[in-house]
Amino acid sequence: MEFELIAKTFQGLEPVLATELIELGANNIQIGRRMVSFVGNKELMYRANFQLRTAIRILKPVKHFRATTAEEVYDAVKQVDWTEYLSNDTTFAVDSVVFSNEFRHSKFVAYKVKDAIVDQFREKTGDRPNIRLVNPDIQLHIHIAEYDCTLALDSSGESLHRRGYRQESVEAPLNEVLAAGIILQTGWRGECDLIDPMCGSGTIPIEAALIARGIAPGVFRKEYAFEKWPDFDPELFSAIYDDDSRERPFDHHIYGYDNNRKAVAIATNNVRAAGLSKEITIDFKDFRDFVQPREKSIIVTNPPYGERISAPDLLGLYKMIGERLKHQFTGNDAWILSYREECFEAIGLKPSLRTPLYNGALECELRKYRMFDGRFNEMRAGGGDIKSARERNMMAQKHRFRQHRDFKTRLGEEPVSRENRRPGRPGRKEFGVKKER
Repeated sequence: MEFELIAKTFQGLEPVLATELIELGANNIQIGRRMVSFVGNKELMYRANFQLRTAIRILKPVKHFRATTAEEVYDAVKQVDWTEYLSNDTTFAVDSVVFSNEFRHSKFVAYKVKDAIVDQFREKTGDRPNIRLVNPDIQLHIHIAEYDCTLALDSSGESLHRRGYRQESVEAPLNEVLAAGIILQTGWRGECDLIDPMCGSGTIPIEAALIARGIAPGVFRKEYAFEKWPDFDPELFSAIYDDDSRERPFDHHIYGYDNNRKAVAIATNNVRAAGLSKEITIDFKDFRDFVQPREKSIIVTNPPYGERISAPDLLGLYKMIGERLKHQFTGNDAWILSYREECFEAIGLKPSLRTPLYNGALECELRKYRMFDGRFNEMRAGGGDIKSARERNMMAQKHRFRQHRDFKTRLGEEPVSRENRRPGRPGRKEFGVKKER
């Protein structure tokens, strides 16, 4: 039997997630904001949790409804027969995401959902299931966009970005889902060497190795929420877990470098925990000492950009990155995720592709640089081009970037408030969000 499912993700990764779902055999795929809905059966729900690299969690909707008041939310939830999902011995929890002028407090909405379920059991049985905020038997999720409400079962439990291989991390580590999404957007699937010259705790190299080897990201997970559901099929899930038909050999190599010895030790430990020491080499090396690799390579990296993690001379760091790429990475492509326009300007190279991508609440860009010999004008005069036809078409799509993007404060400047914004100038939101690397 097929049913509706929703895969949550980061803003900017929705098309990548949709492609993953197509490869899994999902039907009726619809892209939304930070989510992709699709249709599938129980096996696909298990596989989505186990195999998707760019999903944060997989939800199974129980009911869609419209509500203009909290009481209408209560009534709609109470109409569901909760004995299909819970018993008096079952623990449950409710989380909520609300984007609505009517419902201003998400916790209040969660309380109304909880009250409706508890009251239904009291009326039917004289008893009630218990609330457990940590590791409940059933996790429920309600999403409200203005008056449109979706109540769903969370089949994942702990966020799917928590793969299970990370033993330790540097400050503000790069989210695993975001790292996998960046790599998948490059189109790299293991056809050449991959280098992260500022690898931090090793997330990009590890996710790259899993992609290159075709290893499902769920192999390290200890449990999923659906394993506690009444209809859980352990034999079906075991067959999925033991299916290694997608795995393949990787004939190249992945290199992760960092100029912080603690980060190198942490990354080495994480690589070892993931069982990928054969595919990945982690070493202490400053990007200033980077030299032209012998083999065809791709660079994928996420340098500091002055939020949680910075550098003594941030713009000098980006200028150095541009110089190393220009002089020591000829004939290869580099992909860089960053936040501030002035950082990209300091690189001093013309990107062939710019992709908007959120790192937490920060509206970043992933930029591709195609490295060539000589000067740009000379290359163009000779008939060359840094953009492929596909990249040129993608950059021509106006919807790729919001018309009024959040203004990124120049280094050392104070945020521009909405009240003090000059007429005609797009505003900027200042988020106290960690910078991930």
